[in-house]
Amino acid sequence: MSNLLWKTLIFSPVFLGVTLAISASAIAADSQQQPSQTHQPLLAQTNADENVFSQINQYNLEANNQTSLSQVTSVSQFSDVQPTDWAFQALQSLVERYGCIAGYPNGTYRGNRALTRYEFAAGLNACLDRVNELIATATTDLVTKEDLATLQRLQEEFSAELATLRGRVDALETRTAELEANQFSTTTKLVGEAVFAVTDSFGSNDSNNTVFQNRVRLDLQTSFTGKDTLHTRIAAGNATPLSLPNSTTEGTQTFNLFLGSNNNAFIDWLAYYFPVGNSQVYVAATGGIQSDYVPTVNPYFEDFDNGNGALSTFASESPIYRIGGGAGIGVNVPFGGGSTFKPSLTLGYLGSEPNNPSPGSGLFDGNYAALAQLNLNVGDRLTLAATYVHGYHGANSALFDAGSVSAAVVGTSQANFVGGGNPFVSNSYGFEAAFRPSDKLSISGFALYSNITGFGANDNDEVWSYGLGVALPDFGKKGNLLGIFAGAQPYLGSSNGDKPYHIEGFYRYRISDNISITPGVIWLTNPGQSANNNNDAVIGTLRTTFTF
Repeated sequence: MSNLLWKTLIFSPVFLGVTLAISASAIAADSQQQPSQTHQPLLAQTNADENVFSQINQYNLEANNQTSLSQVTSVSQFSDVQPTDWAFQALQSLVERYGCIAGYPNGTYRGNRALTRYEFAAGLNACLDRVNELIATATTDLVTKEDLATLQRLQEEFSAELATLRGRVDALETRTAELEANQFSTTTKLVGEAVFAVTDSFGSNDSNNTVFQNRVRLDLQTSFTGKDTLHTRIAAGNATPLSLPNSTTEGTQTFNLFLGSNNNAFIDWLAYYFPVGNSQVYVAATGGIQSDYVPTVNPYFEDFDNGNGALSTFASESPIYRIGGGAGIGVNVPFGGGSTFKPSLTLGYLGSEPNNPSPGSGLFDGNYAALAQLNLNVGDRLTLAATYVHGYHGANSALFDAGSVSAAVVGTSQANFVGGGNPFVSNSYGFEAAFRPSDKLSISGFALYSNITGFGANDNDEVWSYGLGVALPDFGKKGNLLGIFAGAQPYLGSSNGDKPYHIEGFYRYRISDNISITPGVIWLTNPGQSANNNNDAVIGTLRTTFTF
C-alpha cells in the first residue's frame, strides 16, 4: 500500500472512528455481561434511558436544525481546517480523492468535536460505498488496484465488527423509535419525592399518640429554552402537626406543610424561573414562598421543605422567609464584584390572596409581603445576607404564615397572632451568615427582629428570633449528614413567659442515591411562651425519604 494512502487511513477521522467505535462496542458488551456492583439496576436502567434520550435529542437537532451533514468536494470548503493541521493531508485525500467526507452547512468540519453514532454510521457508510465503487470500476487514476485490494481486505477483516456496529445502530434506531412513540414529553421531566415519617412527642403534658404520616410531591419540570424552568408540583399527604402544650406550631416539621387532608392531591406550587441577562426572574402563580427565589444562607439545613434537610421548619431557614407567600414575582440581580466578592440584590413581592376578588383581598389589597435582601459571597467559604420584609396582615392572620393566611408554620401563637386577631403591619429585619471552614464542616445562623404596628389599641409589639446550626456533611459516609441546630423560636417581646428555646439534632443516613433515613430529636422548652406552664416537649421522628 502506498505511504500516502496508509497515512490517510491511519489519520482519517473515519478510520479512527472505526477503531473507537469497535472499542466502545466491546466495552459496552463487556459492561452488559459484567454489570457494576456499585449501582442499583434501576439506576443503571435510568442512566441508560437518559443516554438514549440524549442521543435522540442530538439526532433531532442534527436532522432538523443546522447540524445536518452535507457532502463537500474540496477541503478548502472547510473554514476551520488549516494546512497546518496535523491531519490536513489525510482529510484532503479523503475529501478530494475519495469524496466520502461530509461537513456542516455553515462550512465547518469540527474535527475536534466528538462523533455521534449517527454521524459515524453515516460517514462510514459513505466511505465504504465509495470504496466499493472504486473497486468495482478499478479506477487507476486515484489508487492502484493493489491499494484497492488492501482496502477490500481491511473491509473483509473488520466485516464482523462492522456488522455488529450496524446491528447496534439498527437496534438503537429501533429503541429510539420506541421511546419517541412512548416518551412522556420532549420538554418536561418528572422529579418525585415520597416521605414516610414515624413521629411522637414526650413530656408530662403529652397528649399525642405515635403516628405514621406521609407526604408525596411530584414536580413536573418543563424547560422551553434550556435556561428556563416551569414547575408544576402536585402534592398529597396526611401529616398533621403534633399538639403541644399551649402551641401547635413550634413543633411543625417540613412534611407537615400544605397537605390538605386524607392524601387528597392538589397543585401546591406553580412557578416559572427564567433569566433576563445576568438576572434570574421568578414568577409564582400559587404556593410561592420567599425562599423559592432568595438565598436563605442556611446550607445543609435548608432543603426547600423537602425530606433531606432539617426536620423542623424553624431549623431549615430563618423565620423571616416565612413572612408572606402565595403569588407574585421575585428577581435576583448580581452586580459588581470580582472573583472573590460576589454581591447580589434580591427583590420580591408575594400576595397571599391573589385569586380572591373580594374587597380587602386580591393581589395588592389583601395580605402581602415585600422583600429586599443584599447578598454577599466572599470566596467559596463565607456568605452574608441582610434582609428586610414589609408585610400587611389582615384580621386573624399569622405573621409567619408562608401564605396560608390563617395558620402559622413556625413560632409561638403569641408571636404570630399579635393583637389578638386584629390587622397589623410588620417591618422585619434579618441577618444571615454561613461559614464553611472546610468541606466537612459548615456553620450557619440568623437573627430576626420584627416591629409590629397594630390597628387596635395597644397592639404594637416586637417579635424576636435567632438560631445557630452546625452541619457535618459526609459524616461517617459520603452523602450522610449530621446536623445540630439551636435557637429561640419567634417569640413576643412583651410576653412575661420564658423564651421558647429549640434544640434539634438529626442524622441523615443515605442508603442509596435515592433513599435516605433520618432519625432525629427536637427538644422544645416552654412551648407557647406561657408564664404558667413551663413543661418542655420532646419530639422524636424517624423519617424515610425516597427521591426519583
